[in-house]
Amino acid sequence: MEFLSACNEMAVLVQESIRELIGTPEGGETVKMGADLTPTKKIDQVAEDCIVTYLQEHSLCSLLVSEEAGKVEFRGDGGTIFLDPVDGTFNAVAGIPFYALSLAYEEHGVIQQAFVQNLASGETFTALKGKYARCNGKPITVSTVSRLDQCAMSVYGRKFDTDRMMQLGQKIRRWRLLGASALELCYIGCGRVDGFVDLRGTLRVTDAAAGMLVCTEAGGKVTDLEGQVIRFPNEVTIGRCLVATNGVLHHKVIEYLR
Repeated sequence: MEFLSACNEMAVLVQESIRELIGTPEGGETVKMGADLTPTKKIDQVAEDCIVTYLQEHSLCSLLVSEEAGKVEFRGDGGTIFLDPVDGTFNAVAGIPFYALSLAYEEHGVIQQAFVQNLASGETFTALKGKYARCNGKPITVSTVSRLDQCAMSVYGRKFDTDRMMQLGQKIRRWRLLGASALELCYIGCGRVDGFVDLRGTLRVTDAAAGMLVCTEAGGKVTDLEGQVIRFPNEVTIGRCLVATNGVLHHKVIEYLR
């Protein structure tokens, strides 16, 4: 089955399954400790169960890597799917309409296809490696903002170590901390924000894989804090720091972070 078509079907299933949990205390109940070593909320578990059941019934991949379940193997010779069933769990539980289903398909160590849907609005971002990035089927491109004092950027830092974050934060014009990294990366791709910086060291492959492809295929750039190629292991217990921009701003952001 074609990956992006399957993603649309999975998104419908997830939307239906979590509808009654959005904006409720029940959705935020902790049900277990996830494979990523953080508490799994009920809304995350319900959404992930939908995807796992679907993948058991449809031959899309040989391996699923997901925040809650970790690694799940399937019969077949397909590639690997990276899943965040509800990126922006706090937003979903609080009833803030900015949370997403994030799915990325990898073959031979390279992310080939990406799907990110805002589950609250239905807005959908897709990307094919080397071909396109789209929002609701229409081509997207990054902004052309070239000055830090004119840009809008999400900058996340450690709670008790804000020095590095503030060096950059004092230069940018607008802060936008939206709470769902997959969507924030896609927002760079469509020019709504000019950059996304995460200094916490907790961003996992499941959080970033799909959004990174949308961002880069739309003309953006994604690296580590030194401006080098960023590589995520297929382990949800290992996090990374990340810098993503419209490309034009990238070297300036790296300089201030140094």
